[in-house]
Amino acid sequence: MHCPRCENPLIILEINEIEIDYCTDCQGIWLDSGELELLLDDSEKKDLLLKSFKKYFETSEAKLKCPICSKKMQKILVDESEKIIIDECPNFHGLWFDKGELLELVEKGSLDKENQIITLLKDMFKYKINQTEE
Repeated sequence: MHCPRCENPLIILEINEIEIDYCTDCQGIWLDSGELELLLDDSEKKDLLLKSFKKYFETSEAKLKCPICSKKMQKILVDESEKIIIDECPNFHGLWFDKGELLELVEKGSLDKENQIITLLKDMFKYKINQTEE
């Protein structure tokens, strides 16, 4: 499978028995359908986050092609306040996350800010995260 952003081959990484496809060049991540739900904590907050996804037409971002079916993906607005925009295959093959977007999304859908997935993503991609105490 190739990166929809830069066309480089994606490598497969395993996080908590979930295979993710990762681009070593642009650091984007492809999740097959249903894998995002597995990465998020099982919580009411996760359900609210997933229900908030809506098609987004007000962007100048180029439309990427699904690495599975090659159809142009639709832009999905995840968080209006922070403008997190991800790409979704119209045939529901999966989701594309540009660098940093998956970590932002997992943090929003998790009650535990230090869960294993968040810690692993921070370490794996060496994100600099501003953590503020509430």
